[in-house]
Amino acid sequence: MAPPILKLDDIRLSFGGAPLLDGAELQVEPGDRICLVGRNGSGKSTLLKIAAGLVEPQSGEIFRHPSSTIRYLPQAPDFQGFATVEAYAEAGLGPSDDPHRVSYLLANLGLDGASDPNILSGGEARRAALARALAPEPDILLLDEPTNHLDLPTIEWLEDELIRARGALLVISHDRRFLERVGRATVWLDRGRSLRLEKGFEHFEAWRDEVLETEELEQHKLGRAIEREEHWLRYGVTARRKRNMRRLSQLKTMRAEHRGHKGPQGRINAQVSEARDSGKLVIEAEGISKRFEAEPVVRDFSIRINRGDCIGIVGPNGAGKTTLLKMLIGELEPDTGSVRHGSKLDIAVLDQRRDVLDPEDTLAHYLTDGRGDSLIVNGEAKHVTGYMKDFLFQPEQARTPIRNLSGGEKARLVLARILSRPSNLLILDEPTNDLDMETLDLLQEIVASYAGTVILISHDRDFLDRTVGSVLAPADPASPDGRWIAYAGGYTDMLAQAGAAAREKKARQAADKPRGPDTAGTKPAANPSSRKLSYKQKFALESLPGKIEAAQAKLAAIEAEMADPALFAKDPDGFAARAKNHDALKADIEAMESEWLELEMLREEIEGG
Repeated sequence: MAPPILKLDDIRLSFGGAPLLDGAELQVEPGDRICLVGRNGSGKSTLLKIAAGLVEPQSGEIFRHPSSTIRYLPQAPDFQGFATVEAYAEAGLGPSDDPHRVSYLLANLGLDGASDPNILSGGEARRAALARALAPEPDILLLDEPTNHLDLPTIEWLEDELIRARGALLVISHDRRFLERVGRATVWLDRGRSLRLEKGFEHFEAWRDEVLETEELEQHKLGRAIEREEHWLRYGVTARRKRNMRRLSQLKTMRAEHRGHKGPQGRINAQVSEARDSGKLVIEAEGISKRFEAEPVVRDFSIRINRGDCIGIVGPNGAGKTTLLKMLIGELEPDTGSVRHGSKLDIAVLDQRRDVLDPEDTLAHYLTDGRGDSLIVNGEAKHVTGYMKDFLFQPEQARTPIRNLSGGEKARLVLARILSRPSNLLILDEPTNDLDMETLDLLQEIVASYAGTVILISHDRDFLDRTVGSVLAPADPASPDGRWIAYAGGYTDMLAQAGAAAREKKARQAADKPRGPDTAGTKPAANPSSRKLSYKQKFALESLPGKIEAAQAKLAAIEAEMADPALFAKDPDGFAARAKNHDALKADIEAMESEWLELEMLREEIEGG
């Protein structure tokens, strides 16, 4: 085992109340890929800041290898003092780092290096901060919610970039698919302490449940032991005084341990306020279009949404997702075309912009709209503090200003208000931002069991796969031109359908091209039935499947070798060579698959002619 390049031991920190960190530990070795997970408010971001040297704990030991470089991605980057995005990103470079890497990152992240960083949108600000953190290719990369406000193409690019990176990675994220792709170990921060699983995130939730079940069993055993000792104390035969005093002392210790046990944070107990049924038709759009400054955002789009449908809208930032959604629900008029709504619609909207919350408003006032201390949920009056407890807020927080809440708490508060209002059309615009996984699970259950209709925008692939029945996406995500296509199924289904359509289009274009050197100098066929494959084309058509299979086996072997967490520490040059071969093999496989598909389509065309 390689020596650690970062080690935190027995870290303790509190902010005046119960300890936030109570003996937490963390160890990072070269090449580690660690997912740091836990409930909102468990101290994940604080522990990451301690690792980065930005926060000092009240006690504990910290070791950082003196020759190791550490870069940290904050949730809210500070651009003060930087005139351009490029200058901000270059500030992350060390003396020996390659300055050209900044240009590479800015180009891949879709940023203009000459622009003013202080006027960037939330997604652009996050991409600029990523460029700064990734630019020096640090030994340890600390990322706090790197996928928040990023669109799907950027998230997928970031995943590939991190997989290729040679340094160690410690990442906080609530994006399951992202964690499954980039992580090889998982650290769970729970009630101030940390537990480590030497497996990727896909194994975490089953392991966590086993740990909690074991803990519950231990507490049950302790309770039974206390009952036995108390029974002996009351009814047992008096023995020697010294022995009795020892048992009394042990009983006192067991009672203190049992009383002091802090169980896991509870689960949100929420239900949707049911409204009357809407009409069967919810929304019908006919040929709607919208332009901004001559650029088409939506072009000639039609759809019929019926009661009970659950529809996801995906696409890169700027593709027009929110514009399309606003036209469908009637907040924005289309330039051309028409939108018709069905009858009896009660709409509830969860907006991604948490800044619409009044920071001076209190939780109780926000939930009740200032109408006393109770609210109506499913036709029954409920005291606001009781309703708050259902969403894991403490009664004493009722008069707390919203400005004091964390991002996750604000998300829970907005969700609590939305769910208390009767609705039959639920609109969710980036609902997963800042939600922890337990709350995400609840939201998935709510959406899946919702009796009405749901339209949502999300960049969370796992959430989309678990909830929606169809997906609206730009016809050309790489270069949106206003055309949108409806795909059946979730995000993964959409990728499969879009990929198949793209391959068919490419094959048709290839088949329509003039024949190359294989047919040069030959006379044109008199009719289609006289066309046939050349010997070289036939040989390629027969041999390519075997070559593809062999390359895929070799690729799988390389991926298995790279999955060894100790490989980078033992042989960094070998790791880099494998990464390079991995990328080259993937490109070769794609090229061979494309060539085989073109030849197969040509063969079918000739035989069908």
